[in-house]
Amino acid sequence: MTEAQRELKLPEHSLITECPTRWGSKEMMIARVLEQLKAISQVLSGDRYARSLIPSWQDVQVLESIHNALHPLLDFTDALSGEEYVSISYLKPVLHLLATSVLAEDQEDTDLTRSIKTKVLAYLNDKYSDPSIQELLDVASFLDPRFKTQYITADNIPTIKTRLKTEMLESARRKRFHTETTPRPQGAQPSGEKVKKSLGSFFKTASASPMQLEDVTEAELNTYLMTPAIDGEDEPLAWWKVHKINFPRLCNMARKYLCVPATSAPSECVFTAGGNIVTCTRSSLKPAKVDMLVFLAKNL
Repeated sequence: MTEAQRELKLPEHSLITECPTRWGSKEMMIARVLEQLKAISQVLSGDRYARSLIPSWQDVQVLESIHNALHPLLDFTDALSGEEYVSISYLKPVLHLLATSVLAEDQEDTDLTRSIKTKVLAYLNDKYSDPSIQELLDVASFLDPRFKTQYITADNIPTIKTRLKTEMLESARRKRFHTETTPRPQGAQPSGEKVKKSLGSFFKTASASPMQLEDVTEAELNTYLMTPAIDGEDEPLAWWKVHKINFPRLCNMARKYLCVPATSAPSECVFTAGGNIVTCTRSSLKPAKVDMLVFLAKNL
């Protein structure tokens, strides 16, 4: 569970976890069997004790039905399990695409294929039925300059804007309080010598009032929504890096939410790396050494 998930108060298993990953692994095995079906049948037919294991036409039909239902999910599973790019904001668009296109029933689908698609959609709908999870996905999609409000229902947009505005105001107040309470470093001037004023000090304005801060925050949100969406292949974090000067408060929200991984695959990879390092022949490794080796394995 990441620090961002703790701060956002997310359940540990609130996002896509191992089930879709298992769908992908099973689909790869089924695809491999169908690809090598002729070779498998020839090998089994050469042994009279194994001829009963040759897949019948009913078995092949079942495998093809499962393959047709699960194969489209393989690419989505791989993409959502990545670690080197933003993935949380993809969930809302992917769920919409699965429901309207990828897992939609087709006239050529068998009854088994339709049943699998229906159950997969029911599983996903149930997994994301929690209102707090839906709100998190809406916020992440809102902060992604590729999607913004495209996949958010019109009724939820004011709620998302209010949530972000509140968090931006709280963050700005905490930053101002920290600045005011932090003691300023003493200058190199002797205590008895008068410090000269700079020209800029004559034009220095007072800090923005709470009402002005609200107006600035509201204007920042509205300006962000009016900017054109970027291409789907562009990197959202690179966009925020360039436009941070225009949206300083909203950029902090993007850094907070877009770092959340969409799946548990990254954490599972860390556990796998740990299992590969701490083996029966290396069971005496100290915890500190294991931490160093896992860090090196994941970062080199």
